[in-house]
Amino acid sequence: MNAKLDSGVATRPVTRQTFDEVLVPTYAPAAMVPVRASGLDVWDQDGKHYLDFTSGIAVSSLGHCNPVVVEALTRQANTLWHVGNGYTNEPVLRLASALIEATFADRCFFANSGAEANEAALKLARKYAHGKFGPHKSRIVSCYSSFHGRTLFTVSVGGQSKYTEGFEPLPPEINHINYNDIESARAAIGDDVAAVIVEPIQGEGGVIPGDIEFLKTLRELCDKTGALLIFDEVQSGVGRTGTFYDYMNVGVTPDVLTSAKALGNGYPIGAMLTTNEIAQYLAVGSHGTTYGGNPLATSVALAVIEQINQPAFLARVREASSKIVANLEKLAADYPQLFTRPRGKGLLLGLPMADGYKGKSKDYTKVAEKLGLMLLIAGPDVVRLAPALVVSDEQIAEADRIMRQAADAFLAG
Repeated sequence: MNAKLDSGVATRPVTRQTFDEVLVPTYAPAAMVPVRASGLDVWDQDGKHYLDFTSGIAVSSLGHCNPVVVEALTRQANTLWHVGNGYTNEPVLRLASALIEATFADRCFFANSGAEANEAALKLARKYAHGKFGPHKSRIVSCYSSFHGRTLFTVSVGGQSKYTEGFEPLPPEINHINYNDIESARAAIGDDVAAVIVEPIQGEGGVIPGDIEFLKTLRELCDKTGALLIFDEVQSGVGRTGTFYDYMNVGVTPDVLTSAKALGNGYPIGAMLTTNEIAQYLAVGSHGTTYGGNPLATSVALAVIEQINQPAFLARVREASSKIVANLEKLAADYPQLFTRPRGKGLLLGLPMADGYKGKSKDYTKVAEKLGLMLLIAGPDVVRLAPALVVSDEQIAEADRIMRQAADAFLAG
């Protein structure tokens, strides 16, 4: 028998302990609970202020509660929310047109997340390969230490065993190569490969930029074998590396590109971009989604890309990057026992821990958080910085001050 829902449930007091009582334990969130935010400023339940250099894992690139995005969402929320995929809608048509005008693509498919965008890309690759060449062409090649999502297919493609243990049997016909290893790629990519999927800069794998020659070789091998080259730009896309998408930095054009995270600035949306020739293999009924491309998400995404995909905005991203990198270089030089030289692109940056402190990146970020700076990790050995793209010089200086204070406290502790 169902009990009547308490009328006060919406205002019931909740704490971090409530998480441990009511949610499936797939995460281990911080002790503090954010309740309010604006730009890069966040406040927790106790009113404590934090400077956010995570942007929700490279998501809120225009900052929290960006007024232009809020206005777009509010306007659409008072107009049309959802129609289902038996109908199209004006916002999704405008967003698709804008993405096509800004990229190599001719066609878009919209989903709700990066995992779903990658799932669609991988399904498209198999469908294309089987339709054009036959069922023998099925193999997917990915890189070790990559990350492409948490569905069974995408997590298997990801190449990190810690995410697949206990979920066997895994989908077959998936192989992995070493990132930035040209010889490994040449050995693996043969005529039976349907697709090669790669992050132009590995995010979760340690913030490791792809070598230009490695990415060019993947393009050449795909051209030679008829495989599709998929760029996973879920984390690197929408201005994060200083160009609208990172493939524009490296000068290698993929056949399929996936996008999410910053595309919605926190509103769930994913996108798969491809060409006319390839898109035709996902015919009516071959793939779908209930919520993907709904008017709310696509209105938000259009407002996001209209702000980010501007020359002056992207130039400022590159300028902010150079300032943060200079600070991190000096931090590593001043604390050589703790850090080594930073790496990354744009405002997706990694600060590796020195040999004596490998495995301690999370411990360092916890100290920084207590001092009021929110940071990420990229595995156990790398501190990751992914601030909103609108970060100011004053906020860059404040983050540097707190990171130094955290380094002193960490070493003393």
